[in-house]
Amino acid sequence: MNLRDRFNLTPNLADIHLFELGDTPVTLATLLMFVLIVVITLAISKILQRGAARALKLRGITNEGTLATAKRLLHYVVMAIGIAVALETMGINLGALFAAGAIFAIGISFAMQNIAQNFVSGLILLLERTIKPGDILLVENRVVKVIRMGIRATIAQTLDNEEIIVPNSILVQSSVTNYTLGDSIYRLRTVVGVIYGSDMALVRRTLEATATRMPWRHQGRDPVIHMREFGDSSVNFEVSVWMEDPWHALRARSDLNEAIWWALKDAGITIAFPQLDLHLDPDVTRSIQALGKTS
Repeated sequence: MNLRDRFNLTPNLADIHLFELGDTPVTLATLLMFVLIVVITLAISKILQRGAARALKLRGITNEGTLATAKRLLHYVVMAIGIAVALETMGINLGALFAAGAIFAIGISFAMQNIAQNFVSGLILLLERTIKPGDILLVENRVVKVIRMGIRATIAQTLDNEEIIVPNSILVQSSVTNYTLGDSIYRLRTVVGVIYGSDMALVRRTLEATATRMPWRHQGRDPVIHMREFGDSSVNFEVSVWMEDPWHALRARSDLNEAIWWALKDAGITIAFPQLDLHLDPDVTRSIQALGKTS
């Protein structure tokens, strides 16, 4: 069935020549068919957007910004397909159009390379859900909290309460530590050194008791004390305490260090500090003594 029969148009009305698009004449019938396909495509796009939103919500994606971005991307894809079909129906050779714009597209692609890279990375993050708003990340040696996720970049907050823009490609292509991916339990470590003459058993008991008393400690895991190394001036112990809020780890470490300081002081244990023993040869000693007498 041709366009004239489909629209039940008279031969003269259906063949009215409106204009030419390239070398292709556009008639009233082909124009009506183009409009009809675009309208149907819009309806299909709305249906698919509602279905996609429901599917994402079932997967736990409830952020309105993320849902809006996903729906907009789906709309663009569906409309691009629909318009391509409509143009083909009008008799326009899309292959020729693509060939004509190939050189221009190559030039644009170099200029848009970073944008396209971040765009694709945003899609990967959206589908994988390995990073989501509220997560605590270690990105390029900086601890940040994810505030908003866009299709090109992610807005994050630093410990200094600054908001930074992180390109999505960095989150996808770099090694990123997500402290809250599976759970929010974070292992907090601190190191303290005591002098070699200390009672090491007493040091261990004191550190264990101090770490256990921390109010923010995760009750499901006991603190761990390790004699880490024998330093030049001290025996170094590592204290590990688990907590449920990695965002406040800096303040928690300060509280732990202060509590260790007072606990060791109350127990009579000396915290080591750098010391240097200087031994002089007898000839050097006599020379110094002689110099002192002459002066």
